[in-house]
Amino acid sequence: MNPQAKLLSITSLFLGSTITITSSHWIMAWTGLEINTLAILPLISKSHHPRAIEAATKYFLVQAAASALLLFSSMTNAWYTGQWDITQLTHPTSCLLLTTAISIKLGLVPFHFWFPEILQGTSLTTGLLLATVLKFPPITLLLLTSPSLNPTLLTAMAVASAALGGWAGLNQTQTRKIL
Repeated sequence: MNPQAKLLSITSLFLGSTITITSSHWIMAWTGLEINTLAILPLISKSHHPRAIEAATKYFLVQAAASALLLFSSMTNAWYTGQWDITQLTHPTSCLLLTTAISIKLGLVPFHFWFPEILQGTSLTTGLLLATVLKFPPITLLLLTSPSLNPTLLTAMAVASAALGGWAGLNQTQTRKIL
């Protein structure tokens, strides 16, 4: 990969994460998440192997669906409450849709099947970026909206993710998927 293109992709990753983390408006948070999605795609598909192209396609489709769900959640909240502020998420349907969208983006247990498959098709460095840097913006949105979200549902998803991740890791022979 061209060094300038790689630098542009990595800079865009940090820019998108910064925009999402520092935003107080849903549209800006969504914009940052979309910048992240578009910035990681060249890094995932930089080796022109069919598995890498498949991983990039899967990643794009899953993240686009989750972003659309997040945007729909924020628009529903704005429709009913008139607020586009991230901390003013009060409508119950919006809270449930946002929880689903963030769970998909983070790869939590009901929506986790895409993540190991994508990690399998990437290099270790790109997998590290996917597993760390790209998780900060959704976690930040989750923390900003946590007073409005259902704590029982979040706790159940966290416990299920930890339990299933540990249990599935015992039967896994590929180190990249365990990481």
